[in-house]
Amino acid sequence: MNQHINRQVRLKSRPTGIPQAEHFEIIEEPVPCPTDGQILIRNIFLSVEPAMRGWVSSVANYAEPVSLNTVMRALAVGQIVESYDPGFKPGEYVTGLFGWQNYIVVDASGIQRKVSNNSLPISTALGVLGLNGITAYFGLLEVGMPTPGETVVVSSAAGAVGSCVGQIARIKQCRTVGITGGPEKVRLCRDVFQYDHAIDYRIESLDEALSATCPEGIDIYFDNTGGKISDAVLRHLNIGARVVICGTASIDSWEPTPLGPRVERHLLVNRARMQGFLVFDYQNRYTEALDALTEWVDAGLIHYREDILKGIQQAPGSIAGLYRGENLGKRLIQIAGI
Repeated sequence: MNQHINRQVRLKSRPTGIPQAEHFEIIEEPVPCPTDGQILIRNIFLSVEPAMRGWVSSVANYAEPVSLNTVMRALAVGQIVESYDPGFKPGEYVTGLFGWQNYIVVDASGIQRKVSNNSLPISTALGVLGLNGITAYFGLLEVGMPTPGETVVVSSAAGAVGSCVGQIARIKQCRTVGITGGPEKVRLCRDVFQYDHAIDYRIESLDEALSATCPEGIDIYFDNTGGKISDAVLRHLNIGARVVICGTASIDSWEPTPLGPRVERHLLVNRARMQGFLVFDYQNRYTEALDALTEWVDAGLIHYREDILKGIQQAPGSIAGLYRGENLGKRLIQIAGI
């Protein structure tokens, strides 16, 4: 195996805002050799996440920053090439934090799970049947606690998490309103993800659009963006509303802390609850979420889209492209055949 090359995308310098291509470099090394108890994995799809901006930042986050001159942290799905662990066999597909690279050697603890759903592409293990779908599931159902007839508003509604949130809310018999940017994403929200209404924040007045689409107010706001979008949504909360803080994609930098309208009055007057959450808090229940999501996808109740870039050379600039809104669906990088 060592006659092959392992191409790795490493963090070269630390950005102050959104990471750009120049913050990374691609280097080549021999493919590592597994020893007793270890597994060699050939990555096929690499994930690109909005959360990666926080992973490479020097500002404190929920995870330790990626160290300089090391492989960029990333979820990936790959195929086992060699295994010296009886629980894993060559040819099986697995997923985990394998990083932006062609090959990785791990022990069993480095593998999140085997990918065994045969009716769907293995790439879905990084999206609708991966952490994105699981995030939507627990964020909406456990933190948002929807009940039939409530109005659910989702920002970044065409994204990998947001699109799933909207469809789960619909399954739970809620009215759904998606906020997104651009006519193509508005079309996706309406025609594919089946939101009752979709708002283009780039061309519409959010206050006016929210008044029109949520005439009886908002019961649940699933917040993927923060910033001005969220400022507008909070003005329309109902009494007893729940605000689910999942992401802050609209904030370029948290140093210095950006200033904006105060939220306390909205929460006080409406007796509303604002709560952040991390999907990792629900690790012991991932199987529950995956079983439900798989059933809904198989039944045609949840639809998904993937935005697949080809080649590991696409990785360095892929996060910046995500924040420019270039992707239509879950952004992935395919670096090998299946």
